[in-house]
Amino acid sequence: MRQIIERYKKVVIQIATPYSTGTGFYLRDANLIVTNEHVVRSNREVVIEGALLTKQLQKVIYTDQKYDLAFLKVPPDANLPEVLTCGDHPVTIGDPVVAIGHPFGLKFTATRGIISNTSHLQNDIQYYQHDAALNPGNSGGPLVNAAGEIIGINTFIIKDGDNIGFSLPSRYIEDSLRAFNDGGQNETCARCSSCGNLVFEHTKADDFCPHCGARLTLPSQEEEYEPAGIARTIEDILEQCGYHTKLARMGPDCWEVQKGSAKINVTYYEPNGLIAGDAILCALPAQNIKPIYEYLLRQNYETQGLTFSLKDQEIVLSLIIFDRHLNTDTGLKQFRFLFEMADHYDNILVEQYGAQWKETFQ
Repeated sequence: MRQIIERYKKVVIQIATPYSTGTGFYLRDANLIVTNEHVVRSNREVVIEGALLTKQLQKVIYTDQKYDLAFLKVPPDANLPEVLTCGDHPVTIGDPVVAIGHPFGLKFTATRGIISNTSHLQNDIQYYQHDAALNPGNSGGPLVNAAGEIIGINTFIIKDGDNIGFSLPSRYIEDSLRAFNDGGQNETCARCSSCGNLVFEHTKADDFCPHCGARLTLPSQEEEYEPAGIARTIEDILEQCGYHTKLARMGPDCWEVQKGSAKINVTYYEPNGLIAGDAILCALPAQNIKPIYEYLLRQNYETQGLTFSLKDQEIVLSLIIFDRHLNTDTGLKQFRFLFEMADHYDNILVEQYGAQWKETFQ
């Protein structure tokens, strides 16, 4: 099972939009990324990143609200390993499974469980019920059997359901891929949630399904996201700092940027008006931690408007601003200072105090 999990680390894809984050997985035969429709809903393109893929924007080419499926394009130079769907192999109650996910900002997860029901029906759609722990960020990740085959896609959980998860069987993915390929992959496509037919760009009339007349939006017709208010100000600041804001968006009112070796998360907590910039620098050393504690405490008296803190073993340098005090000029000065100090301090902490680079403890 460990070899299976290591293989899937290379094909599981992190996905982010201005509205949500989730997981997807690459299928080499189809040469596309599969995820849930609700993860990419209302977006023409999304941010993706993987162990073998740098962070980038890719287009949504297929959406399917009926089965909660979506397909994404992949870069032409993608060289990811092959994983297989289970095809006609039967899935039975008691089969061991692994639910895999890797949402942005969190570690890769692979949780084990067993199939407890192979015929759970919701809206006349079959789902596998299992007890492999899922969280919202795992949506769109693969459910894998003991042979390393994808038997389903993680789709939803029952709130307060004590690790009861549901995955759409892979046959729905295979059927959707065949129908999509039959229509040609050079166009975006959506399944009509009313009549179930696939609608391509060349067959769609106005905003309606040509088969049944229901309202339908293709991925290429989704409106571009436009930030407003404080989110707009934050993105203006990030742009002036040299960052690509579309690539920085990590869900609602969240952004992630890199400055040198430091990763900085910017979050706007609208209910209390708080804007936080948290630079995750490195991890505490495994031993002899007194000198680094003393150094961090001393620096808290010297950093202007910045604060060192610990999150588990991570050393974090933070900036806090209230939205009523934020404007582009003052915010630009404060965030530039945070970015510069983050890149400055992580080297000192590692080279002089034995802290560990983030990649080594993730």
